[in-house]
Parts: sequence; C-alpha cells; structure tokens
Amino acid sequence: MRDVIRGITEADWPQVAALEAGAYADTALTEGETALRSRASTGTCFVLDLDGRIAGYVLALPYPMFRYPDLTRPERFAHHSPNLHLHDLVVGAPLRRRGHGSGLVRHLTDAAGARGFRTMSLIAVAGKEPFWRANGYRVHREARLPSSYGSDAVYMSAQVAAHREAS
Repeated sequence: MRDVIRGITEADWPQVAALEAGAYADTALTEGETALRSRASTGTCFVLDLDGRIAGYVLALPYPMFRYPDLTRPERFAHHSPNLHLHDLVVGAPLRRRGHGSGLVRHLTDAAGARGFRTMSLIAVAGKEPFWRANGYRVHREARLPSSYGSDAVYMSAQVAAHREAS
C-alpha cells in the first residue's frame, strides 16, 4: 500500500465530507461539505491518499489566536494571522492508531513553518486532548468555547518549529 500526503483537490471534497460525517456521526460536530470547503486555505489543507483512496485529511486556515470558526455557519471571509488554526483532522476508522494522524500533523506543521506561521491552534474535541498533547500542543483552560464544540472541548496551541528554534 502506498500512502501519500498531498494537497487537497476539488475532486477530494466528496470523500473528505464522507470521512467527516463518519467520524462525527454520533456527535453534533458534523459540518458538511459546504462548511468544510469554507474552512480550507491554500497550502494548509491536505489529504492522506492511500492508493487513490482518501483515508484521512487535515484542514487548517489562518485565524487569530483564541478565536475559532463558528460551527453553525460557513466562513464568511478570510483571516490574516500569524496563527494557523487546525480546524479538523480525521483518519478513517480502519486506519486509526497507526501513526497516520501524527503524520498529517507533522506535514501540516512543516507547511505552516514554510509559510511563516508562528503558532498553531486547535480545539480538541471528543476526548482527543491526549493525542494533541502528544503532538506538542498545550491546553488553554482560560479559553471559553461555545457549546457547539461539545462539553469536553479544549482550546490548545503550539509554537511552529521554525519559530520555536529562533526564540
């Protein structure tokens, strides 16, 4: 099996939306294709392509620290920020716990550094805080999140490696 992480293309969106629907089927976190597309930014959205089948994805967009997308509606305008907000990462159920999620995180972090982002943020949902801690993110308990992200949602951030070394 050949796995490749590559930039998302127009043809990938139906599979990305299907993965998202499957990953969040038992939650209120499903956004659908239109909202997901609105959260895509050039050069910071990738898919895990396994022999021509989309097995995972990561979507990130510039967003100011301590701010985040409203899950109840698509994005209305693009933000300009030194922070890259990792909005969603999904790996299909049969391939979880094999390092693919961490691989997508590393790929995105490298892209963020190459594009000059200083920090990355995210909201850990559905009990995924330990995964994000293991990938270098720290919790900001002071951040208040809307209920649409779930009762266990936690805002987290990390410095991008290029800026961590320069500090």
